[in-house]
Amino acid sequence: MFPAVISSGKSGGNQLKAHTLTRQQTPAIHQTSDTNDMKLILYGKDLIANTSKYLGPKGSVMHISNGMNCQNCHLDAGTRPMGNNYSAVYSTYPKYRARSASKETIVKRISDCFERSLNGKKPDSSGREMKAMVAYMKWVGRGVPKGRAPKGAGMTKLAYLDRAANPNTGSMLYQEKCAVCHGVKGQGIINPDGKSFIYPPLWGASSYNDGAGLYRISTFAGFVKDNMPFGASHENPILTDEQAWDLAAFVNAQPRPHKDQAMDWMNISQKPIDFPFGPYADEFSEKQHKYGPFKPIAAVKTIK
Repeated sequence: MFPAVISSGKSGGNQLKAHTLTRQQTPAIHQTSDTNDMKLILYGKDLIANTSKYLGPKGSVMHISNGMNCQNCHLDAGTRPMGNNYSAVYSTYPKYRARSASKETIVKRISDCFERSLNGKKPDSSGREMKAMVAYMKWVGRGVPKGRAPKGAGMTKLAYLDRAANPNTGSMLYQEKCAVCHGVKGQGIINPDGKSFIYPPLWGASSYNDGAGLYRISTFAGFVKDNMPFGASHENPILTDEQAWDLAAFVNAQPRPHKDQAMDWMNISQKPIDFPFGPYADEFSEKQHKYGPFKPIAAVKTIK
């Protein structure tokens, strides 16, 4: 069972077929002439797939992340349809993001992922590693019209339940469907070399912090519905919507690193419904904003 953060893929025309975002793209890199640009793209792909090897606690280049790989959240190095796919990154950035109340570049977005999902430090914005990751994301999104999001670049946004998501039910589901890969205590399974994870931790010191997108249970629930447990896909999910919500509630009820988010969402009226930290522009509690039920909150937000 693991993770990713993507936006809705229900854009209009000029959509690519989802299968073109996987099995064909990654091999195509190796069929291109060995130019300096292609070397940079290949390095970017390797950084995404094997982040810890280069940038983890025992990384060969620098030590700025927690041992997870970008690929743990962006499946198949960001090419799996509905798996936090990178195909819309280059076409939609720079763009305004309410969390920072600013127009963000791809560099800023990657930096955020390192500081939040990888609970680390941002790479040098002008360094080779950052340039390589940007070049790879540009390559993955080649041919996508500016401002468009191709099919497969999104993640299912599950309908809100009529009840709060239940961490206790999620705990039982986790032991049944997730613990075999991610550990009974969410610790993941580490590679024999001790440098990276075969299956990443879902909570604890080596997992994403509470400033990451996955800490919102709607994001986590939508991702696991499409991709987890092993063998699931958007076309053939294994979990029900209710199971996905309850699993997300359980995982995000567990301890993890904290990130100072004092500068996030300066306009509190723009906070997502399931952002779990106040203050809010409504009278609902932090607990309800974290677990739901979300329909009453959405109703008030719609009226305003």
